[in-house]
Amino acid sequence: MERRIQSVAGRDTLQCERMGRCFLAWDVFLPAIALRLGFRAVSQAVYTGRERWMRETMRVLIVDDEPVAQTALANILSARSDVEHFDSANDAPEALEKLETDSYDVLLLDMKSLDLSGAELVDQLRKRDLPVPSIVFVTAHLEHAIAAFEKHTVDYVLKPFSNQQIGEALDRASRRAKGEQAAKLIDALPQLQKLSRPQYPRIAIKTKGRILFINPGDVVAVQAEGNYVLLQRESDSYLLRESISVVAEKLKPYGFIRIHRSALVNTAFVLEIKEYSTGKYGLRVKGGKEYAVTRGYKKNLQSLTEFRIGSGAFLSE
Repeated sequence: MERRIQSVAGRDTLQCERMGRCFLAWDVFLPAIALRLGFRAVSQAVYTGRERWMRETMRVLIVDDEPVAQTALANILSARSDVEHFDSANDAPEALEKLETDSYDVLLLDMKSLDLSGAELVDQLRKRDLPVPSIVFVTAHLEHAIAAFEKHTVDYVLKPFSNQQIGEALDRASRRAKGEQAAKLIDALPQLQKLSRPQYPRIAIKTKGRILFINPGDVVAVQAEGNYVLLQRESDSYLLRESISVVAEKLKPYGFIRIHRSALVNTAFVLEIKEYSTGKYGLRVKGGKEYAVTRGYKKNLQSLTEFRIGSGAFLSE
């Protein structure tokens, strides 16, 4: 049992190999997006969060109904320079209330103080759309060690505990929390890059000896014509020498989907999806023109019905 506990407790660290990219997200993308949208407070909060991360500080919630244990843990936390803030709760309802109003990186949790398991507490947090901190079980009962290996659990410490035992558990929990934050930032980078694009992007096209700039939002559809593509706007169109695949990749961030091996449409212009008796689909755009959707690209229509009202399947399999 002891070997098993030590092995699992040591798996907590999530490495961020490209930490520089995480700092880039803090320093460039998030503040730029916030400032562009006018949310100066959001931008300031981003810098504050980045500074806190680099200082490797943490916020801790103690959940224990024993005053002596609460005091002992509070004394340990007070002596650590990396603990930015800590608070205490006596039971699960009080803990959930505090987690709803404040954010914590680590929970020091006595199992018997709860009427639910660690996994059930995690489920409660997710149902309320709350972040799940790293959990360290602090318990007087060895049988609770098995429960310490539930998801989001970093370690467990048996009572009576020493300052060193709690300190080592907090170190592991801090590494886990920072690693998860780094991983989430890396996952979010592609979307942040899209959001940081200019609010009014323009496409440069060369036609009849001139270079014109058009807004991709004004393009209704793009159709392949041999080695050329036809960019169709409501008022005019442009024939350009380029492959449809290259154009599809460049216009994807601006809401264009491929519905045919030779056609793209701007989803902002789509008014209706038609399902025919043959099982095939068609799109009707503003102005009344219709485009056929081939079977191989039907899955791309899912993005059009992502936000919907009503029950049942919107697109048949």
